Amino acid sequence: MQINNAQDEFRIAPGDIRGSVEVLKEGRMFINTLPGGEIPFRDMGGLGFYYADTRFLNCLELTVNGTKPVFLSRTLRDSHFAQVEMTNKEFTSCGRVVPLQTIHIRLLRLVKDGFYQRLRVINFNQYPVELTLQFKLGADFADIFEVRGMPRSSRGIIAKPVIFKKSVLIGYLGQDNLRRTTRISFSPQPTVITGENNLVHVSYHLVLEPKKKYYIYLKVTPIIGSSAAGLTTQSDLGFARAAEYLADAYRTWKDECIKVTSDNERFDHMLRVAITDLRALSAKYPEGTVLEAGIPWYAAPFGRDALITGWQTLLVNPVLARETLCFMARFQGQEVNSWRDEQPGKIMHEMRFGEMARAGEVPHTPYYGSVDSTLWFIILLAEYVKWTGDTEFFVKMSGSLAKALEWCEKFGDLDGDGYIEYRCRSDKGLVNQGWKDSWDGVIDPQGEIPDGPIALVEVQGYYYKALQDAAELYELTGNQAKARELKDKARALRSNFLRDFWLESKGFLAYALDGQKRTVETIVSNPGQCLFTGILPADKARLVVSRLMGPDLFSGWGIRTMSNQETAYNPMSYHNGSIWPHDNAIIGLGMKLAGEVAPLLRLVETLFEAAQYFDHMRLPELFCGFTREKNLSPVKYPIACDPQAWSIGSIFLLLRALLGIECCGNYIYVRNPQLPGFLHTLCMENIRAGDGNAALEFTKRQDKTYCSVLGTKGDVKVVFE
Repeated sequence: MQINNAQDEFRIAPGDIRGSVEVLKEGRMFINTLPGGEIPFRDMGGLGFYYADTRFLNCLELTVNGTKPVFLSRTLRDSHFAQVEMTNKEFTSCGRVVPLQTIHIRLLRLVKDGFYQRLRVINFNQYPVELTLQFKLGADFADIFEVRGMPRSSRGIIAKPVIFKKSVLIGYLGQDNLRRTTRISFSPQPTVITGENNLVHVSYHLVLEPKKKYYIYLKVTPIIGSSAAGLTTQSDLGFARAAEYLADAYRTWKDECIKVTSDNERFDHMLRVAITDLRALSAKYPEGTVLEAGIPWYAAPFGRDALITGWQTLLVNPVLARETLCFMARFQGQEVNSWRDEQPGKIMHEMRFGEMARAGEVPHTPYYGSVDSTLWFIILLAEYVKWTGDTEFFVKMSGSLAKALEWCEKFGDLDGDGYIEYRCRSDKGLVNQGWKDSWDGVIDPQGEIPDGPIALVEVQGYYYKALQDAAELYELTGNQAKARELKDKARALRSNFLRDFWLESKGFLAYALDGQKRTVETIVSNPGQCLFTGILPADKARLVVSRLMGPDLFSGWGIRTMSNQETAYNPMSYHNGSIWPHDNAIIGLGMKLAGEVAPLLRLVETLFEAAQYFDHMRLPELFCGFTREKNLSPVKYPIACDPQAWSIGSIFLLLRALLGIECCGNYIYVRNPQLPGFLHTLCMENIRAGDGNAALEFTKRQDKTYCSVLGTKGDVKVVFE
């Protein structure tokens, strides 16, 4: 049995679970709170305001005359601007009872260079009301790995709050010898500010005249290393300017992306949220811009996640793919480093910037424990060049491509059998290094962890496609010899794969080969990700699709990660029975390419129905795999990231599969489009191809979908097949 002493440390197991949270993110900062905007003191569920993998605010509470406000509603605008409505409980003021729901409190919140909040309070009584608004704030400077539940032997030192008239500083000196500071600023000046340990109490004593509006501004600024001087003195702490900046930035982003409108307002809303979520998850680093994986646990650069999302969203905006490729190339492995599971040419798994990474407690600087990020790098590079016709970019990236291919042969294939395998070498690394990278993500039919090195089924499919795609790139630049070499490898891989992975008795593929080259015959969803790669002949592809849609794998809400007949099945597990939208979307594209349209339509329709039960019509990172029952909703996975990049991208990949859209330079191909049951018309504008774009309209009549061109800009041609 494969053992790694880091298994337990890398399980995501925060001390508490929050069923519903609100999230705001901009760049490398994000805040997640309860729906009413609260971060309760000593919360163990991961709530807080974070920057660079550090929690700079772990408490934010508000009371009105010593009572908690009553939460009424919340609204999220364009993924970046939150509005919370609250009112008062009954309380006594100056000997007079102030009735329930006569004081209205509205919070407007956003994140830019810090966390901004504007509080507006109105007295709807017919007489003045004297009250005290009190804020309690705190900073614990916990590393994100601590918040996830990883134990630490020691921590740094938190300094006593330093109090000014309109602001407070809370400082922390970490084990990495780096000073971090939380600056909390208020406007107007509070009546009283006091501090104890790492907590701050701020009070406003107000006399509210009837119907008059009173405003209080708050800003929390995270500071790393540099001086915390230069306190803000503007009357509103810059809230209005920050809001205007974000509104303009999101407007520009939406103009640069596809615009989809249909006869289903719920679907349109789902796509609008998804497009603004992509902007929210994008972060700028000194080395470039990249999509971070998800909030709260994965708000950092992840190789596999960003590359897959860039591939899923080529239809939305190919710039995401280009930025991702550039970022990953900058951190391509340079040396053999077992601590980081690094090898020359390898694409990273995850990069962190917090105290624990900087102090060497975890190897994420960056960490390279991903068996498939390098393959996805090759696939995305080829898809991007094909989609955009940007051959100059391929020339720029040709060195990185060559190194990635060399990694596959020299380091990825551990025993020279032509397959890509993995084995963890780091003391603090991941035991499993495919997309199911939890400690028990690869498990045999008896419920045991197989010995490594492990050759995963979908990884061989990725490798086959990567070889074929790279061959096409080399053909494009006239290197026919290299193209032939790669195609020969792909043919040999396909032949061996069908011999070693195909389970004739089950009409399905094995999950993996273990360290002894024995098949791990657990029935899981992974074989479905081979469908889009072309490694399966048509007859076997049809059998795989049929098996995936059987009742043990297809729950009615989507395809489970594991059959409910398996020993290790648990619908509430991370990888052994849950439903992952990105997994379903990759399978869905494969269904379309295999000509299996009916199961694709069923899959899309059930996922859309599931989305309507989640906040903001967002498909989360994953949800539980319980069988669908009449009049019951899908079951939430309690600590799923939401929003999560490749779940957002799933919507667009499925749309691309349904409509059969593919771009090649200045050509847009539309192949056998199919609108699902919940749509009858759909218009898609700003489909970018080469240097131009096009607008298409899809209409369904009597179960047949027709496509017409509404207009083109530039030298763009639309081809119907």
